Formats: sequence, C-alpha cells, structure tokens
Amino acid sequence: MLRDTRGIKSVRIREITRAIILITGLVIPSVAAAGGLTELPREERKTYELLDPKLPTGESVFRTFKAQRAPPWKIGYASTYADNSWRASILDEFTNKIVPAFKKAGLVSEFIVTQSNLEDAVQIRQMRQMVDDGVDAIIICCSNLTALNPTIEYAYSKGVPVFSYSGYVTSPFAVNATENNMQGGFEAAKWLAEEIEGSGNVLLVSGISGFASSDSFDVGAKKALEYYPEIKIVGHVDGKWTDKVAQAEVQKFLAANPGRIDGIIVQSGAENGVINAVRQSGRDMIPIVLGGEASAACYWRRNPDFVSKSFHFWPPRSEAGFVWDVMMRTLEGQGPKIQTILRPAIPSTIEDVMADLPADCDPNSEDWIEPKNTAWWSASAAAKYFDNPADPLSWKPAD
Repeated sequence: MLRDTRGIKSVRIREITRAIILITGLVIPSVAAAGGLTELPREERKTYELLDPKLPTGESVFRTFKAQRAPPWKIGYASTYADNSWRASILDEFTNKIVPAFKKAGLVSEFIVTQSNLEDAVQIRQMRQMVDDGVDAIIICCSNLTALNPTIEYAYSKGVPVFSYSGYVTSPFAVNATENNMQGGFEAAKWLAEEIEGSGNVLLVSGISGFASSDSFDVGAKKALEYYPEIKIVGHVDGKWTDKVAQAEVQKFLAANPGRIDGIIVQSGAENGVINAVRQSGRDMIPIVLGGEASAACYWRRNPDFVSKSFHFWPPRSEAGFVWDVMMRTLEGQGPKIQTILRPAIPSTIEDVMADLPADCDPNSEDWIEPKNTAWWSASAAAKYFDNPADPLSWKPAD
C-alpha cells in the first residue's frame, strides 16, 4: 500500500518552509574578496548560496592558460570506480558520443581510461603516468578532497590541467565542474521532511563516506533536517551509489531494526535498490528520494502516488558533457573565471517521467533520465563562467 502524503500540509510545515527561506542565508559562506565568485552574475551566484565551506570559489589559475600543444589533444580519464550504472553511462557518453565528435572535429587524438577501484594510491600512480605519457588534460571523478592534490600540482607543473566532476578537490591547480551536492542534499531532505509532514524516523543512505560528493550531500541533508526537530535520523548506511549494494545494506538494516521508518534519503545511483529492499521487507512503501535512475522512475510511473517529485542531482550523461565542455573550453584558452563551476539540483515531475518512459518500462533498466535539452549546462550558462566563450566543438586555433 502506498501512503498518500500529498494532501494539504499542516500550518506548522508551511511555517517551517517559510523559516527555511528566511534563515537559509545564515549558512551562506563569505565570498572571496576579489575574482572568482564575486565576478559571476547574481543569478549564477544563487547556486553557491548553500555551499560546502571547503569548496574553492576563488579565481581560477587557468584564466590565462594556453595549451602547450596545438590540437588534436590527448585526454586522460582517471576514473575511481566502474561498478554501477551511473559510471557506465558516463563512460558510454564519453567513448561513444563525445570523443568521436571531437575526434571528427580534429580536436582530440586519444582518450585514455584507467580505473583505480577506489584506491587513492592507484589513482595517483595512474594520473602521474598519464602526465608522463604526454596527456594534455586529465578528468577525474568523485575523488578524495585532498589526497590527489600533490599529483594535481605535479600535473599543473607539466602544463596539464585537471578537471574534477561530481565532487571536488581542494587543489588550487584544478577546475571543479560539479553539481552543488550540499544544496542537493538540502533540497532532498527538505522535500522528504514535507512529504512525511514534518515528523518521523528517517534512514540515510550515503554514497561512499569520505568522498566529497557523498559527504557534502549528507551535510546538506542533515542541515535541512535541523529545521524539523520532530524528524530523527535513526540509521545511516553506505549504498556506494550502487543498487545491489544499497539493497543489501538497507535489507540488513530493516531486518535488524524492526521499528518504524517513515522515509529514506538516498543518494542517486542506489534508489532502485532501496525501493526493492523496502518492498522485500514486507513493509508498506514509504517516501524515498529519487534522483534519476530509470528503474526507480519506472516504479514511480507505475505507482504515481508514490512520491510528489524527484530530482536530477548528477545526471550522468549531462555531467559527462558538462565536464568535457569545461575542459575543452579551458584547453582552447577561453579562460575559466572561477575554480569551481556549480550546477543546481533540478526537480522532475511524474509528467516528465511519463514523457520519458513507456507504460511497459523496464523496472531493471540501467539507463538514466536526463534533464531536457541543455537544462543542465547550456552555452548561455557557460558564457557567464568564461572570459572568451565560444562553441568548443567548432573552435579553431589561431594561425
């Protein structure tokens, strides 16, 4: 049975929502004195209002960067993990869509991929080897905040910029092109709190604890729940952004904790596993945060009263295009203004899902639902973050 939690909210919930709108400004970090964030238009700065304080927002060292070699360029992708549908979608977008287009344009010669299986030391060796083998830029994902910093500085010393997506690094010698995970966690938890009418027990399912994107999301979620004193986080497990892992961990938690659970905050890449765990537990279905998995969206399509909305937190194909676009613009000398370029969480509705998925959708699909068109990262948005914006695919080097 599905709970109907979409009726009229209580007066108290409306008051809390208004309070959040008024008080959220208290968590806005102070901005840098010059350059970086202060140069962005006001509308773009809104994405930085709820920010992990460790995330760098100063002026980019690559603002006047010029690539050492003319294109075509050799690009390295030092991935940390491959065993989930999100990573598979990212790699597919790189290798089968983006790279072929840039090779055809004469801008890319090679795309080298390594996997470190979550081992920082392995990723460090792989990145240094890429630099020594003559890559022109390196993309990294979801990495440790500080462990790679010396290697990133080594790459910089050799003229090789590093670009981090879906998470960030604190090195001043990198460019972060990422979603605002703290804001995403805040929005997710705020939505869930209202969905369960401001009170109850919540289970938190992280990605991988210790990774920037996972930790930032959790910090944002916990900050949102501070406004709801009648909501209690009664459990916390790691789902590793992977359905099979999340399903096993949530099943174990529910079996060991027979008490009431009213909702689950889960980081995307694992929501279908959480749905399956709740269904197999024999409990009534409860509100669960959804973040774009087509399998979980299929369950929602078949049960429209399941939740009131979902989110795009880190849509994989859009993320791949985002970091690639930022990297190519930097190599082309377009001049990124800021160390970290952020995108906000984007809400999605049941109408969106019905438009994207057929009635006979696959509940075990490994695909993802993506934001429409260029909603995640448009050319007009990019122009606000670069000094000399131009279409990176049609760019030609000066004679």
